[in-house]
Amino acid sequence: MTAIAFPIPDPGILARRDDIIAGLARLVPGECLITSLDERRAFETDALTAYRRMPLAVVLPRSTEEVSAVLAFLNAEGVKVVPRGAGTSLSGGAIPQEDAVVVGVSKLNQILKVDYANRAALVQAGVTNLGITDAIMADGFFYAPDPSSQLACTIAGNIGMNSGGAHCLKHGVTTNHILGMKMVLIDGTIVDIGGDWLDAGGLDFPGLLVGHEGQLGIVTEATVRILRAAEGARPVLFGFDHGEDAGACVADIIGHGIVPVAMEYMDKLAIEITEAFAHAGYPLDVEAMLIVEVEGCDTEIDTQLARIIEIAKRHNVKTVRESQSAMEAALIWKGRKSAFGATGRVADYICMDGTAPLGKLAHVLKRTDEIVKSYGLRVANVFHAGDGNMHPLIMYNVNDPAEQAKAEAAGNEILMVCVEAGGCLTGEHGVGIEKRDLMHAQFTQTDMNQQMRVRAVFDPQWLLNPAKVFPLEGRLGAP
Repeated sequence: MTAIAFPIPDPGILARRDDIIAGLARLVPGECLITSLDERRAFETDALTAYRRMPLAVVLPRSTEEVSAVLAFLNAEGVKVVPRGAGTSLSGGAIPQEDAVVVGVSKLNQILKVDYANRAALVQAGVTNLGITDAIMADGFFYAPDPSSQLACTIAGNIGMNSGGAHCLKHGVTTNHILGMKMVLIDGTIVDIGGDWLDAGGLDFPGLLVGHEGQLGIVTEATVRILRAAEGARPVLFGFDHGEDAGACVADIIGHGIVPVAMEYMDKLAIEITEAFAHAGYPLDVEAMLIVEVEGCDTEIDTQLARIIEIAKRHNVKTVRESQSAMEAALIWKGRKSAFGATGRVADYICMDGTAPLGKLAHVLKRTDEIVKSYGLRVANVFHAGDGNMHPLIMYNVNDPAEQAKAEAAGNEILMVCVEAGGCLTGEHGVGIEKRDLMHAQFTQTDMNQQMRVRAVFDPQWLLNPAKVFPLEGRLGAP
């Protein structure tokens, strides 16, 4: 396997760097323009840290109008643009190029309006995911999508990658919670899309734009759905001696028409790593664990959990531990939300996010273990079991190029297994650079040509995040 390729930087753009920076300096104040080598280094990568590229410059606009002015200038100059939220992308979606300017939304961090009557909030795109819930929880509301990085990740990044999270099984992913948005096109045009209510009139442009991976424009504001918090919620831990039993249990629960608010899977290695960090009380004598949470009034919770526990017993469940307090429930979820960070304390890793049909979970889990072991590496499996969104954490030494190549090859094989099983390449992390060269595994060239034609309508010069999503060879309409 070869390392992920980047385009050769345009020498003409590099030669004009001083003039480009001078032009940007006329558009934004000094504190919004980052040009020194040391300061740019903070933007050379994202959460796919094995790959790094130093950007030409970094701009952090303070308003939609500044974003518009910056994009209009860069478009006129033919300079590539890499949109950036908080840089938590696990697929390399925010990794820049040497001849590109990073345009970040971190200074667009205000909640502009909360409309409880219509259950909507207008927020700037640099607001963090969890920041929305924190602002409205005292009034009994919350913002449903909850990726593990929700403390840091921004709404702009969530929209770019159509992020999900542990509780997306019942409530849905980002696309189900975006009512409208304000977006700046590459030529500086500001457009308003959707509205502040469900199913606004006209074409479903929000449906097109959520998941655009920064290739169609830069979102500066979004109107999001907010939901009334449930009366209560209760998670239960289930431990199994065999991962196949846990996977079969998940499929059986859904097959019985029960939709918990969340169902999360962790294998033995993931349990051990996470428990050593979070001390959540996870069982250490099992091979696999499920966290299943239901919500509603006490009677509804009791009824649902009784049915779920009965189903789990049919699948040889070994451990059943029902949360007895809000503190215990919070600790259970702290452990799950800390899984990626806890694994990072043990080893470098890459995190895949292919999806698999629930009936094929056991098969994909088995093949995942076989594939990773064949490369002499270890894998900790943590994933959203209810919708089959796999998150194998393949551990390796980032300072060993041979091990990195093995980890990436193993990850590619796992994604191929997901597609062959009837799933897809990505559930919520996006394609970025990580899965770019696997797009042919899921889409025909005709499929991709159609996608690229849509992209070219928004960005004819392919200046927005140009090295992402589509294979570098055969990119339709790319300069």
